Amino acid sequence: MNLSKSNVLFMAVCTGLIVANLYYCQPLIILIANEFNIPEADAGTITYLTQAGYAIGLFFMVPLGDKMERKRQILITTFASVIALILAATANSFFLLAVASLLIGITSIVPQLILPLAASLSEPEQRGKVVGTIMSGLLIGILLSRTLSGFVGELFGWRAMFWIASALCLLIFFMIRKKIPQNMPTFKGSYGQLIKSLFTLIKEQPLLRETTLINMFCFAQFGAFWTTMVLLLSAEPFSFNSATIGLFGIVGASGAFAAPLVGRLGDKGNSRIAVGYGCLLIAISFLIFYFSASSVIGLVIGIIFIDLGLQGVHISNQTRVYSLLPEARNRMNTVFMSFSFLGTAAGSAYGLFLWELGGWHAVALGCLLLSSLAFGVYGYTFKSKRKALESINE
Repeated sequence: MNLSKSNVLFMAVCTGLIVANLYYCQPLIILIANEFNIPEADAGTITYLTQAGYAIGLFFMVPLGDKMERKRQILITTFASVIALILAATANSFFLLAVASLLIGITSIVPQLILPLAASLSEPEQRGKVVGTIMSGLLIGILLSRTLSGFVGELFGWRAMFWIASALCLLIFFMIRKKIPQNMPTFKGSYGQLIKSLFTLIKEQPLLRETTLINMFCFAQFGAFWTTMVLLLSAEPFSFNSATIGLFGIVGASGAFAAPLVGRLGDKGNSRIAVGYGCLLIAISFLIFYFSASSVIGLVIGIIFIDLGLQGVHISNQTRVYSLLPEARNRMNTVFMSFSFLGTAAGSAYGLFLWELGGWHAVALGCLLLSSLAFGVYGYTFKSKRKALESINE
């Protein structure tokens, strides 16, 4: 069956509400540190534990979408997410909250199950647009989750946010049962063969390697920024509370509205060009951030640049990945997204390290180094392709 516009919109809402689970904790770091009487940087570790859990879930659970009926897998995982969120809401020690955060990450992979399903049900000429629309929902969920959790945390305490998130996921569970169509996979091998095939895909698909590496470096910058920005804004000269910090997520949501446009560029065969422009916007954002340690206006401009840039990189790369091997879309997405969010987790840890080392300026300079690595991969693959074309012409 082909996807209707209402189905695409519903999938976008689901991805946004579930991926938000990964980011609710960020504006709440200060409140969590105060309750458990620990340093703010230590409380910040739950941000990269959540992202690391997401990477683990992507690698070991998403591939099952090529073997297991996809709707059934989505329902089981959504219900598991409800349980993980309740564990976080009731944690009576920081250790238990850290464990719950890891589980929240592992069970919040539903958006990466929905995206391959949507790609499978879309016409090839509409695939980029469909993926872009659903990614708009995902990015809005990522960014507005911070705004919501900031206000909820300030008004009702940080635990209330996890209770609200568990209720939202339970509602989504029942809606998915009714709305999302079944989709049978084609892979007939064992789970072990399924996981082994991931490494085969990495070895045999150069485009997958390129897109994954670029995404990993860009997501690392994204994770480093949003984790340390909370520490910057809670300190002098800003001294903002969690609700005010959360408002910065609204600024970033501007990037979400570019997703369908980027997707349409992919449908016209311009995805790689959009990746280059996206990398450039991210690099420019950190130049702006470097000079904006005490400027709200500078931070706002930088946030717009980083979110537009990340959207351009991610949507374009994901469209390119979905153009390869339709029978292995879940596995291709597994490689692509697990390493992307491993980049986010590593970036969050890297950002906290840089913050301890030299504050905000160290974070900005360290992320510019990551930008140079992303450009290095982009330039190397471009040079390799040009040499290959020249040898064919000769």
